[in-house]
Amino acid sequence: MKFYFASSKGFYVALLAFLVMSCGKSDKGQLVGVEGKKWYPEKPYGMVLVKGGSFIMGKSDDDLAGVQNAPPKTVTVPSYYMDETEITNSEYRQFVERVRDSVIRQKLAEAAELSGDADGNEEGIQRYAFKNAGNNDEEELSPYEEFSKHYDPLDQALNWNPKIIWDPAQYPDEDYVYVMDEFYLSNDQSYNGRRMLDVTQFKYSYKTMDIDAAARKKGERTDFITEQEVMVYPDTTVWIKDFNYSYNEPMHNDYFSHTAYDNYPVVGVTWGQAKAFANWRTKYLNDFRKKKKEANVNFFRLPSEAEWEYAARGGIEGGTYPWGGPYAKDDRACFLANFKPFRGDYAADEALYTVEADAYEPNDYGLYNMSGNVAEWVNTSYDPASYEYVSSMSPNVYNSDNKRKVVRGGSWKDVSYYLQVSTRDYEYSDSARSYIGFRTVQDFLGNSLNLN
Repeated sequence: MKFYFASSKGFYVALLAFLVMSCGKSDKGQLVGVEGKKWYPEKPYGMVLVKGGSFIMGKSDDDLAGVQNAPPKTVTVPSYYMDETEITNSEYRQFVERVRDSVIRQKLAEAAELSGDADGNEEGIQRYAFKNAGNNDEEELSPYEEFSKHYDPLDQALNWNPKIIWDPAQYPDEDYVYVMDEFYLSNDQSYNGRRMLDVTQFKYSYKTMDIDAAARKKGERTDFITEQEVMVYPDTTVWIKDFNYSYNEPMHNDYFSHTAYDNYPVVGVTWGQAKAFANWRTKYLNDFRKKKKEANVNFFRLPSEAEWEYAARGGIEGGTYPWGGPYAKDDRACFLANFKPFRGDYAADEALYTVEADAYEPNDYGLYNMSGNVAEWVNTSYDPASYEYVSSMSPNVYNSDNKRKVVRGGSWKDVSYYLQVSTRDYEYSDSARSYIGFRTVQDFLGNSLNLN
């Protein structure tokens, strides 16, 4: 009994909390807080958790040339998830095909609506009609549909149930033929007997808000919201344009489309396409979670320059490369990354172009190819003096007017200097290259001190 008397206050508080939670009808005048659904951190598929912390960002003092644009600076970054590998052709193709199919289904649904045969042959183009097609003014509307200014009767849902028919011999009717013909290049633009899609027609549209500008400037909210429209197919001609007097047609023809390269990093994507992919990935997952009535997850996005370097170092303070350094070979004289050794011998590391995204050993955070293979876009605008003025807490420079965006990690065609985790480089945001890809991150929701 002495135990209960000594703990009587804690006992009654616990008992009151139990009664409040179990009854669920009254808080009995106590401040118990408003609780939402229990949140369990869920590691996204193919990502690893990078626990936040502080590190010395930038070049060491003995690299006098590099110190000019990357002087040592102690910074802190919060926790986040990062893709284990660079985004692969297979993963990016999922984005491309989803956008491609949605554009085609939109056109098929519009054609079904215009055909005026809503009660006709369901085996023809009508099977692709909008899900809520056929509503008329005589049907009873819900209060939301009738009175809300947010309800848009023209915002109709695509029907994803029937498969798109790609074989011309199986096209079901005349309307279907007309729609599909619009998505293919004309015969005089095709060759080798192949019907080729007009990839310029497949664009992904999404809205973004410049929250930093909105917080610092006056104006209407709409002043800071822009709609982006991005072509989703990668530019395969980069394999030709990046190299003069060089035979790279096989890479141009097959690298993105052939299953042999499924697990290789996607290239030929601009900074804008990488950001569009991240936006789509967020929407794709949250649409699925919404159906299950689960809470939304944080946005997928490109990492900041500081986040990229912190992850690349893998917890090795002062390391030259993700594996430490200072050499690009191990103790058995094997190369530790895919790059251009000896200033010209591409094949010395047994890889002429790119390699699989999970080739070589990961760093201590479990991240593959943070150096070499392909350089990576980050969500930072390039300013050679930025280390002098950025914040020490989650630093980043993002200037929409600055088209130079930072790329990190070096690539299969670079010398080892660009593989160093502190080396900075840039490319213009509208440029696509055969040696630049990307990976995404997602902010961790929770207290980084209590991670398991």
